[in-house]
Amino acid sequence: MSKRVDKKEDSLFEAPPIAEQERMCEAILFASAEPVSTKEMNARMPHGCDAAEAVVHLRKRYEGRGVQLMKVGDAWAIRTATDLGFLMQKEMVETRKLSRAAIETLAIIAYHQPVTRAEIEEIRGVSVSRGTVDQLLEMEWIRFGRRRMTPGRPVTFVVTSEFLDHFGLESARDLPGLKELRAAGLLENRPPIGSISVSGHDAEEEEPEGQSELFED
Repeated sequence: MSKRVDKKEDSLFEAPPIAEQERMCEAILFASAEPVSTKEMNARMPHGCDAAEAVVHLRKRYEGRGVQLMKVGDAWAIRTATDLGFLMQKEMVETRKLSRAAIETLAIIAYHQPVTRAEIEEIRGVSVSRGTVDQLLEMEWIRFGRRRMTPGRPVTFVVTSEFLDHFGLESARDLPGLKELRAAGLLENRPPIGSISVSGHDAEEEEPEGQSELFED
């Protein structure tokens, strides 16, 4: 008897038209400063809604507009169209230079994640100071990943959705390759990191021209 009542109650909830679901998703994303997953949207929307389908339609609707619906990891966000970013520079630019040590550490994590501190040091050829890692963690551009199933179970580091969002990337797979970086003038013609002889810890005060700009806020 109770099962029959449940079925009847379920049938009373009709999902809103897909156009209305699009509007709901749009409202949620517009009001949120952080990317929102379809699972979170479904939890806020009426019974029977399919946020994943609504987002697909909404993304097409925003194609070619001043703002676009962008995928950030497993979530979605409304962001200014990439080619119009220059219009927002006066309102959003905040210079935050990173040291060469921080830039190199961040790049290694982005391209080799998940990676341990020992692996970062092996690639760089010098030890990584705690201050460098703490700065990147404070900026929320990296986070702790899963521990390795090796002796000592060292923690790993990975980039965050905030890092992807800042650089307009859907995933770390969208990072530019070496050819693109050299073509953009973001890589200098200097010896590989591991071949440079550096004693002690990170040279935090070193900030070579031409590379800091890649990761300035």
